[in-house]
Amino acid sequence: MSEHLAPTMCAAFQRTAARYPERIALRGPAGTPSFTWLEYAARVRAIATGLSGIGVGPGDTVALMLTNIPEFHLADTAVLHVGAVPFSIYNTFAPEQISHLFRNAGNRVVITESRFLDVIRASDPRGRLEHIVCVDGPVEGCLSLDELADIPAPGFDFEAAWRAVGPSDLVTIVYTSGTTGPPKGVELTHGNLLAEFAAVEAMLPVGPDDRVVSYLPDAHLANRAFCHYNSIVEGVQITTVADPKQLIEVLPQVRPTLFLAVPAIWYKIKAGLESVVAQRDPITRRILEHAIGVGTEVARRRSDRRPIPISLRARDELLQRTVLRALRARMGLDEVRAALSGAAPIAPDAMAFILGLGLTVCEAWGMTETSAAATANPPDAIRIGTVGKALPGVEVAVADDGELLVRGPLVMRGYRDDPEQTAAAIDTDGWLHTGDVGTVDADGYVRILDRKKELIINAAGKNMSPSNIEGAVRVACPLVGSVVAIGDNRKYVTALLTLDPDVCAARMPGGETDPARLAADPDLRAAVEAAIAAANERLSRVEQIKRFTILPTVWEPGGDELTPKMSLKRKMISAKYAAEIEAMYPS
Repeated sequence: MSEHLAPTMCAAFQRTAARYPERIALRGPAGTPSFTWLEYAARVRAIATGLSGIGVGPGDTVALMLTNIPEFHLADTAVLHVGAVPFSIYNTFAPEQISHLFRNAGNRVVITESRFLDVIRASDPRGRLEHIVCVDGPVEGCLSLDELADIPAPGFDFEAAWRAVGPSDLVTIVYTSGTTGPPKGVELTHGNLLAEFAAVEAMLPVGPDDRVVSYLPDAHLANRAFCHYNSIVEGVQITTVADPKQLIEVLPQVRPTLFLAVPAIWYKIKAGLESVVAQRDPITRRILEHAIGVGTEVARRRSDRRPIPISLRARDELLQRTVLRALRARMGLDEVRAALSGAAPIAPDAMAFILGLGLTVCEAWGMTETSAAATANPPDAIRIGTVGKALPGVEVAVADDGELLVRGPLVMRGYRDDPEQTAAAIDTDGWLHTGDVGTVDADGYVRILDRKKELIINAAGKNMSPSNIEGAVRVACPLVGSVVAIGDNRKYVTALLTLDPDVCAARMPGGETDPARLAADPDLRAAVEAAIAAANERLSRVEQIKRFTILPTVWEPGGDELTPKMSLKRKMISAKYAAEIEAMYPS
């Protein structure tokens, strides 16, 4: 671990707050309250005292069901300071799912917002919860955050409480959203997360002048680490965005220096820019297309370590300073010095496009069980199509069957109250079996082929990566919102598609956004068909999509088809749309 890093998140928070008392630590969008580090620290002390006053102590668990608001950070950090363990609940979870989390975690306290009270109460039919704290209260039957902060705790020593927390104590339990089965509780320690930051810092130094936007779920470790823990450890300023749909308008206000996105967001950025370019006058359109084309070519050459001719380099430098800088500014990404793509593979063509805009996007790979990233592309040595190298202090190996194994101080303590699953995941030599199939080249760069359990094996026994097929479609067709490739034990590959109403509306009379009408529109279907033909040209013969169905619906994160982090629930999709799938395989 880096010598300058504190031993626990509590110690890191206290040090950061002491170093930068007058700097803004937390803020919402323009016009909403903000907190300096001094105010943040005072609020944490008060809330921690109140938590002690209602009986929360070392080793206890506290549930958080909150949108991306400053109060999440206040509450989570306060829970840590009494030696307790905070965990977040996805806002899309049903009462039955939340009940499972409560049983597994054993919490007696929930901190939430009024909008979630009904689902919280429905998840606790036996009345095991002792206290519900409503941060936007007062609400009958609940404590407001102010009321909690005013509760006295005779005998509670705040300083002694946080100093008693050690590196081996839990910093959080992260419940995997899961594509199958009930969520598993991944237990992560203070030491795990600080090992992660020590490793990342060696590749990308971060500090108090950096700004991030928190808009992805804090129940997902990627956002929790990238924003919340990054702020605690390094003093990064956080702007919270409670509604992800506000992201586009918030980015130009904040101009983040660090940015995290899942592939679905990058695809949406790409589609949005292509739509903007298409609507410009012919001369401007040609200039923009030329600038993006030059940038993309340079990005590809740099990634492949091919020579970049002087004339091409000069054109790119000029276009980056002028045309492309203006595009980045329009998006609010002109001050980004490093961005991260993770949670799922991104299509290489989409990555080349984004890099070509002048954004340093580092694709990373990891999982909740590895405290977030285990590998990442170095900002100065990005290789498209890879997830970079193992972070310092992390070992990556390939098993005989191609599964990637990870070992190091950032590997989880285990699954909560599930020794059998823990033993299945972490072998006796300390290797975490990730479930991902991949390769490691001579330079140490890792390529992810797909999830071991999600590979398509067609009727002829050919192995295929569904995410590779799906990525080709997403790149070729900005109209597509979601796509899932079908072909396991089948003679050929087919696809189920949904359309992106926002992108399609620009092509429809009156800005039509109804998904059923969009799916039935012959012009949109023709455009999708042409795009799939283009995608097929980039795929091997057996991977090519022979038939497709446009569904008259939109798949939302946390719904039947997508996890909250926008991963496909393949088994659920196969069952729910069995009739549509079978119709694409006539006997």
